[in-house]
Amino acid sequence: MTHPALTTFPVALVLAACAGHAATSDTMSTTSSATATHTWTAAAAPAPPPQTVKWIDLDVGQCVAQLPHVDLGDVTVTVVDCATPHTAEVYLRAPMWVDTTVPDIANKQCAAGFPKYTGLSLAGSRYTVSYLVDAGQDRTGDVPNAPGTVICLLADANGQPLTGSAHH
Repeated sequence: MTHPALTTFPVALVLAACAGHAATSDTMSTTSSATATHTWTAAAAPAPPPQTVKWIDLDVGQCVAQLPHVDLGDVTVTVVDCATPHTAEVYLRAPMWVDTTVPDIANKQCAAGFPKYTGLSLAGSRYTVSYLVDAGQDRTGDVPNAPGTVICLLADANGQPLTGSAHH
């Protein structure tokens, strides 16, 4: 039985027939050679299964099936292998102060981090960026100007699923 994830190649067997032989009254010599070649390939490791994590715990290089609807109360996201179709990829986590300038600061940090992660300029690329902001609060209090984290994500500018990582 052949394993479906393995690729097999036929074995090549080459025989050189009697490359030379000499006969005398008491000896006979025959020269032959045989070469066998076989190539094995290892099965690709299976992709890790999707896992649900809190979006505030997303890390650089992780790919998400869908962006969370934070304004609707989503707390978790599904992280998938980047080789499988996904909506977005985390490319930067950066500290920031949470105040009224959040959009300005987040956009600047995400724009600056994009070429470092992808090796591309954001302008003219096939990507668009978005961000999530973890205010760093305990979620029950109001702490103005609390240190937080901006989580920058890239996605296809036309809304198409991504396959593979954008990391260079």
